[in-house]
Amino acid sequence: MTMPVDLDTDAARLRTVMAEDLAARGTLDDPAWRAAVQKVPRHRFVPGFYLPGEECGGQGLPRWQPVTAALDRGRWLAAAYSDATLITQFDGDEPDWENPAERYGGAPTSSSTLPSLVLRMWTDAEVREGHTVLEIGTGTGYSTALACERLGSGGVTSVEVDPHRLERAASALHGCGYTPTLAVADGLYGYWPGAPFDRIVAACSFRAVPPALVAQVRPGGKILLTLSGWLYGYARVLLTVTGDGTAEGRLLGGTVSFMSARAHAAPAFGNPAHWAAGLTGRPRVAQHGPERITAATEESFHLRFLVQSAVPDAQLATVGDVVHLADVVSGSAATLTPDGDGDGGGGWRVREGGPVRLWESVERVLDAYDAAGRPGPETFTLCVHDGGQHLRHPRLPCLSLPSP
Repeated sequence: MTMPVDLDTDAARLRTVMAEDLAARGTLDDPAWRAAVQKVPRHRFVPGFYLPGEECGGQGLPRWQPVTAALDRGRWLAAAYSDATLITQFDGDEPDWENPAERYGGAPTSSSTLPSLVLRMWTDAEVREGHTVLEIGTGTGYSTALACERLGSGGVTSVEVDPHRLERAASALHGCGYTPTLAVADGLYGYWPGAPFDRIVAACSFRAVPPALVAQVRPGGKILLTLSGWLYGYARVLLTVTGDGTAEGRLLGGTVSFMSARAHAAPAFGNPAHWAAGLTGRPRVAQHGPERITAATEESFHLRFLVQSAVPDAQLATVGDVVHLADVVSGSAATLTPDGDGDGGGGWRVREGGPVRLWESVERVLDAYDAAGRPGPETFTLCVHDGGQHLRHPRLPCLSLPSP
């Protein structure tokens, strides 16, 4: 599609401004990636997206407003060249961007990731000229286009589980002159026809490292992905693959989260009150309150990842002042109730039931973490081998990730 001259001119100016801003913040210090940012027209990959509205809808649900060139050209173009994640799909439903409607609530299932994070992922994966890369999660195709601009289309393979998303991304990529290898495929299994790769970079998160990815990387190659869980704790890891089919690497710092691979998304667990109704016995004083893992801090973000390794099937919900943990696999549950003024300052009381003592398991991890001096993510190593996947630290007990 041929774009109006004034639109192309405005977009080029905004790309330059965005590149300068990213460079000033230290996100774009590689000249080759900077050239890619200044060349790739992001607006071609996001013809429509949602931005949060100022007010909530009925029942307190978040309000999402559609943004397209037809609705508000200036807002659409400015957002396309902002360092922001643009939501393009909710609940797996492909919007009709010719006649979009406001949404209330819903779970985002596809987006155009903020440019600074896209560049951070490619940079952290140590992608260089001459590499062949597999990108998991094509999404809108913008990240794919940046890789094509840097490496050439022949070195890039990108897979997407959603055929409608891939169709739109393919149209945008080809319209801009990029011809990477594209496929509808589940990222859990990589893409064997293009293997082996020098790098695999995932734009979604997994509960554990998929074994197929390790098998599809050349010895000495690297995998960059985000690990997550049903407590929504996240950690990024850069793994180096060895010749014997194992991989090892350190966790990377920084607060980064991606949508879960659809096969690894948390299942619905029902009404928290139903879980709480089955708990019997007297409550005990909690050794640690839930704020240790729910506070809006980088440490809590890190701790959620560590404790979910101890309770990998647990999910968390807060209703009023009561915090609920529910495990749909074992049928275990726990509730934490404030003991005092309701803000956690007076302590918490916990009741637990089922074969897994969920909060006791969390407390053991928190006790060990405190005793070890509260080590940051960069001090942990992930080892992937035939016997499992283990998170290691010299002063902490080994933590295991769930079976992939």
